[in-house]
Amino acid sequence: MVEKCSTVRYISQICPNFANSNSLFFIINIMARKKKPLPILQNVTITDFAAEGKSLARVNEKVVFVPFTMPGDVVDLQVLKQRKAYSEARVERFVEHSELRITPRCQHFGVCGGCKWQMVPYEMQMQMKQKQVIDQLTHIGKIELPPVKDILGSKEQYEYRNKLEFGCSNKQWLTSEQIAQLREQDAQQERADGTAATRASMRDVIGFHITGVFDKILPIQQCHLMPQLHNEIRNTIASLAVDMHMSFFDARTQQGVLRDIILRHTNTGQWMLIVQFNLHTESEKEQAMELLEKLRNAFPQLSSILYVNNNKCNDTFNDLEVSIFFGSYYIKAQMEDLTFRVGPKSFYQTNTEQAYELYSVVRRLAALTGNETVYDLYTGTGTIALFVARKAGKVIGIEYVEEAIEDAKVNAADNGIDNVDFFAGDMKDILTADFIQQHGYPDLIITDPPRAGMHPDVVQTLIQTAPKRIIYVSCNPATQARDLAALDVLYAVKVVQPVDMFPHTPHVENVVLLERKV
Repeated sequence: MVEKCSTVRYISQICPNFANSNSLFFIINIMARKKKPLPILQNVTITDFAAEGKSLARVNEKVVFVPFTMPGDVVDLQVLKQRKAYSEARVERFVEHSELRITPRCQHFGVCGGCKWQMVPYEMQMQMKQKQVIDQLTHIGKIELPPVKDILGSKEQYEYRNKLEFGCSNKQWLTSEQIAQLREQDAQQERADGTAATRASMRDVIGFHITGVFDKILPIQQCHLMPQLHNEIRNTIASLAVDMHMSFFDARTQQGVLRDIILRHTNTGQWMLIVQFNLHTESEKEQAMELLEKLRNAFPQLSSILYVNNNKCNDTFNDLEVSIFFGSYYIKAQMEDLTFRVGPKSFYQTNTEQAYELYSVVRRLAALTGNETVYDLYTGTGTIALFVARKAGKVIGIEYVEEAIEDAKVNAADNGIDNVDFFAGDMKDILTADFIQQHGYPDLIITDPPRAGMHPDVVQTLIQTAPKRIIYVSCNPATQARDLAALDVLYAVKVVQPVDMFPHTPHVENVVLLERKV
């Protein structure tokens, strides 16, 4: 009762009116109760794939979601979260592996959450993505669909990405096995000399954020999603920074110099490195410039080295100045005879070769004759707009990122394309009846929104504008289905074409052609 009374006295000081309430002791009793241990489920058979790269099983008529598993796996599970309708769990032990399972290539598989389907044969991955598109358009959209075309698989299943971002932290994420090993090492050292060991979890590392843990980083030695050079650059940055006694970022205290790195490369052979620092003093800036100079000398393959001083509470830098340390502010990518500038803030499809397949689908479905007015919404740096422009009469591109629009204008000029106009601003504010009256009624609208889909105001503008055809490109079939349901009052879906841009992940692009019903 002493502990409870001291708690009452403390609450009395900060909230006098509540101190004498009977509810107070009830709340303290609730807080003092120990949580009931979550169960371990044994010999559970995984039966199907689920959303977000997870699989599922049914235990006592209740669905259990489990990552890094596939149908046919038999596992012991530790339940992590229980709800009335479902549970979430992790694998404690594989009793039996599915006959369909293949060996993941990556040494970090199972801890890093980036490629959750590496153990799934690629043909099966494509089948599941095809099913995902059909299920979401059917169950969420609840609209009439034509037969969905077979998904277009990626030519490359590894080393397909042209951009990766890595966090830098003074705290390393540890697996349960590593934690147990460290505790044993601590115990051995304490028995030997009576001192406590330095915790390895405080080691400075560069790698990926772990889902649900904002301040710890899983160190990555080798990632197979980009060509090998990116591993060499990232690992060299880590070792150089440690040797230089450069402090790594602490997300809790917002201190530490080395914060984040981004690597980009293009199919023209150019590489860009962007380093985010958290600089406050002149000596910290001198140390940062020394690190960049060492990297310039170590990697002549780098066409561009840029840096950002980010003192914010998050790693986004679209609103911050990007400075050139070496080379150009941009690198160039090529698609057919078109070249595109890719800057540090530019959106460019991360699978270069598959982006060509995606845009080819869009151009084919557009079926342009040379006279049409085309609106390209969420145009980014103008890739789709420029890709279709030579077959159109006029193309209008709209994008909310001003810097991307500036890149789009330069891209148009560099490629000698003069029948395009680009505008920057919030889509729902720009795409109005007055704008359409000024720039021309669209025969075709191409829309490629972010994962959240289109704003309801934009959807309503499309309905009011009523172009003959709409091509909807989406990286999230669920929000696409929602928007298609809203457009169903005026449009019928004529073609559905999934495209796999992201092997070993559950993500899929989907292209839909809509035609006006009347």
